[in-house]
Amino acid sequence: MTVTPLAAHASDRPAPAFRGRIGRDARSGHYAVPGRYRLHLSTACPDGLRIAITHGLLGLDAVCPTTFLPAVPDCPEGGHSVLRPLYEASAHRYTGPAVAPVLSDDWSGRIVSTHAPDIIRDLARRFGGDRLSLYPCGAEAEIEAVERMCAQGIDQAAQRAGSAGGEPVERDRALTKLLETLGALERRLAARSYLIRDDITAADVELWVALVQLDTVHRHHLDASAVQRIADHPALWAYARRLAAHPAFGGHLDLGGVERRHHARCHGLEAAGAAVQILDWAAHAAP
Repeated sequence: MTVTPLAAHASDRPAPAFRGRIGRDARSGHYAVPGRYRLHLSTACPDGLRIAITHGLLGLDAVCPTTFLPAVPDCPEGGHSVLRPLYEASAHRYTGPAVAPVLSDDWSGRIVSTHAPDIIRDLARRFGGDRLSLYPCGAEAEIEAVERMCAQGIDQAAQRAGSAGGEPVERDRALTKLLETLGALERRLAARSYLIRDDITAADVELWVALVQLDTVHRHHLDASAVQRIADHPALWAYARRLAAHPAFGGHLDLGGVERRHHARCHGLEAAGAAVQILDWAAHAAP
């Protein structure tokens, strides 16, 4: 598989309420200084899990502390009540949901960003230093292509393939796209340990979280035959097991939280969870 940039697509992420960036110096408004910023996230949420893995890989516990939130938000609109003061301090008369993830500025008591991709990149680029290079020189286009592949070819395709209200033809087409994507990844990973380089990059974080979602959430919406075809990619799932044993990956995997979040958001037959799990994530995850 050659990872090449794909056409732009409309993301299913809601528009971020705040999208500040951490820059290099004071002129940017938010410059990189250890101890100034704080993360607020739930690892039961895919975006929160991506950020937590990145944070763990870079060893940023002392540089940017993290406040972990419950898997299921406690506000009816999907927000967290504990985040409400931050939102209200950051936007006059803010009326939207106080959702996670959030990167906040402890100096001002306000929010810097609620946009997960920006948060991940800023953690890696502004605080990564000599640690693991999650965005190696020249790899940005490949990483962005993997992000789009995971969004379109795995997450969105799996959602459409398991949609109870979808037409059979549309569900079959979506399943075909999902299997084609997994097949391309299988061929890629049959000959290498990581997706685009010889060490872990942001592309591996993106793909691993997509595979976790596929097996712990999306499979509940698919029949046994489809799940068996998804499972029939040995190199891909061996890769998922291998990364699950890494403390930064498996150590942040909250399986109970993912289940509670799924059942809080999805009801009826689609939430029944009749399909057989592909991986025993708990057995492979780092303690």
